[in-house]
Amino acid sequence: MKEPLPNVHVRAEVLVQALPHMQRYDQEIVVIKYGGHAMGDAAAAEDFAEDIVLLEQSGLKPIVVHGGGPQIGRMLGRLGIQSEFKGGLRVTDEATVEVVEMVLAGSINKQIVGWISAEGGRAIGLCGKDGNMVRARKAMRTIIDPDSRTEQSVDLGLVGEPEHVERGVLDAVLKAELIPVLAPVAFGADGQTYNVNADTFAGAIAGSLRAKRLLLLTDVPGVLDKEGKLIPELSVEDCRRLVADGTITGGMIPKIETCIYAIEQGVEAVVILDGKVGHAVLLELFTDYGAGTLIRRS
Repeated sequence: MKEPLPNVHVRAEVLVQALPHMQRYDQEIVVIKYGGHAMGDAAAAEDFAEDIVLLEQSGLKPIVVHGGGPQIGRMLGRLGIQSEFKGGLRVTDEATVEVVEMVLAGSINKQIVGWISAEGGRAIGLCGKDGNMVRARKAMRTIIDPDSRTEQSVDLGLVGEPEHVERGVLDAVLKAELIPVLAPVAFGADGQTYNVNADTFAGAIAGSLRAKRLLLLTDVPGVLDKEGKLIPELSVEDCRRLVADGTITGGMIPKIETCIYAIEQGVEAVVILDGKVGHAVLLELFTDYGAGTLIRRS
């Protein structure tokens, strides 16, 4: 049964409005970090997969990097392994890193590949180890003591940060018109497996490929001010100021560090947005309204 003409006209108008955005991103690389918290809703996961397939069909080159913190936490709980967080990052020992790799490079990675495939896309699941795509080094972090307000060094165990990205692996995958789905697990120079924060991993991938956009999908609307209101746009300088004055805290700090790093590596802009909002990726890239917090150099 045909729909009433007014609805058809509205849909046609929406497509026309999306055209200049599609032209802006034609053949451009867009890296999308899909957060573990954003994966919890089945309908939102379906919307996400549809968005990724539509991006690829519209001439963009999407790369998905996924997290899986809640899923890792549940598996660690089932196995009786305690978790500890410092500075928004999970402290990772030998037992924990085995679970991290199993969950990230195994079940979650293939689940996302399956979602995209179900919507007609051609996705391939990889992790940083594959083809020596990402080499990591042990992450060194400092946190601000809440009482003394002084910096303190923290040992995160087998938490790594990207040291080098071999972009040739991703170039080959994109040339084959496949959608890479990447798990943030990587080798160190010594052969040690490292758990890499997914935001940091995505930033390194986006920076190495000079991506047009890096989208960080999470479970919050974006960067919030001290009253809990969304900040629609920030400069790198603004970000540093908000971290220094305590407006940005906890798990948002590594996200902001990723944004700054990616922009300094040549990414045009980064957006932090709520992955649980239906078709959040399309709203950000293909409409005038955008979503979340947009971060630029200045």
